[in-house]
Amino acid sequence: MRHSLGAEPGTETDKVMRERDSAGAGTAQGTSRRLPRPAAQPTQAGPIGLRFDFNDGCRVMLPETGRPWRVRLSDLDTGNVLFETSLRSGYVNSTKRYFVRFRLEVWIGNEQVLCHDYDAAGRDVLVQFPVGTIGDIIGWLSYAIAFKELHRCRLTCAMGEPLIPLFRDAYPDVRFVSHAQVEPERQYATYSVALFFDDHEQAYQPCDFRQVGLHRTAAYILGVDPAEQPPRLALRSASRPIADPYVCIGVQATTQCKYWNNPRGWAEIVDHLKGLGYRVICIDQKPMHGRGAITTEIPDGAEDETGDRPLQERARWLKHAAAFVGLSSGLSWLAWAAGTPVVMISGFTHPINEFMTPYRVINYHACNSCWNDVRQQFDHHDFLWCPRHRDTPRQFECTRLITADQVKAALGRIPSFAAETADPMPRTAIR
Repeated sequence: MRHSLGAEPGTETDKVMRERDSAGAGTAQGTSRRLPRPAAQPTQAGPIGLRFDFNDGCRVMLPETGRPWRVRLSDLDTGNVLFETSLRSGYVNSTKRYFVRFRLEVWIGNEQVLCHDYDAAGRDVLVQFPVGTIGDIIGWLSYAIAFKELHRCRLTCAMGEPLIPLFRDAYPDVRFVSHAQVEPERQYATYSVALFFDDHEQAYQPCDFRQVGLHRTAAYILGVDPAEQPPRLALRSASRPIADPYVCIGVQATTQCKYWNNPRGWAEIVDHLKGLGYRVICIDQKPMHGRGAITTEIPDGAEDETGDRPLQERARWLKHAAAFVGLSSGLSWLAWAAGTPVVMISGFTHPINEFMTPYRVINYHACNSCWNDVRQQFDHHDFLWCPRHRDTPRQFECTRLITADQVKAALGRIPSFAAETADPMPRTAIR
């Protein structure tokens, strides 16, 4: 028995698109669509006036001919017939918008007029990322490159303009463009890599990103090996910014749950690092950030290298740093790409969410990992988001109960710090 796993035009497909338009791509619910739309009509010409492509799923446009059309979509890798329908004319769009190695078959009457197996070799493919995010794209880019190498396609990557100089010279065979420069009419296939929070039908991602990790979701969307690999960076200057040994820190974040909410944590770590002979360099964009009365400033004793500087300049500081101490934020991903040991302090994410670092700091005695809980809905607009303990004494305990001793111990595991490992952690009561 054949099961239609796709959707008739105007039913499930339209429903999922409405959900996506209300949810946005890479954002929480309630925001507008943030990724360029595909060309208005499919870009590939077929016989008898039909058109098809793989931009936003497999799309077929069928003109009126006076005879009925029959369309079948199959998955070449699983052998499943995904969808089959007959119609006089109109538009068919697969429900699944992530990578599927489709076979498209079209008949007019009893005559098969098209049998096309997906083949991106030598063709234009667009992978598009949301604007306004840094760490996500650093984590995702290598999977787009892996797709290019696997399928031997001409790859275009669309992203926020500040990120383009960070990658363009490192990948001369990839076209990097802003969203405004996207040419949808030239694309054989387009894939949107983002965080889809409300994709209950799994139309845009084959598995929920919260279960596989923020960066590895790109691998599943693009159908490539999920093994992580940092991207290459193009630095304007690779020279060392200062002669003295130093450690970079990043204390700022976009929402309070990402901060290290231990009130004495940063002060103790800065003192500890300076006591070991390191200069401590803060490379956040902003020297102070927060909402209302809740603000975080550069820790006393840290040197201020904040400001609206190119990401290449921050990557230069990171490349020569003995370590980076930061949060689950873009600078940690940039440090990972620069090859710097990363001490990541995060309680609201589970370690699977980020790249693997042996210096990850989390306290499992406290509430943790709400970001990766599929039962919780992250709200980008709520700076004080804490879904389990908001307005209680336990709010933000996930990082408030991460001690400076834990962070010192993580630093002590870095080979260059081994001789100066912190004293063993004292036993402390959690509550």
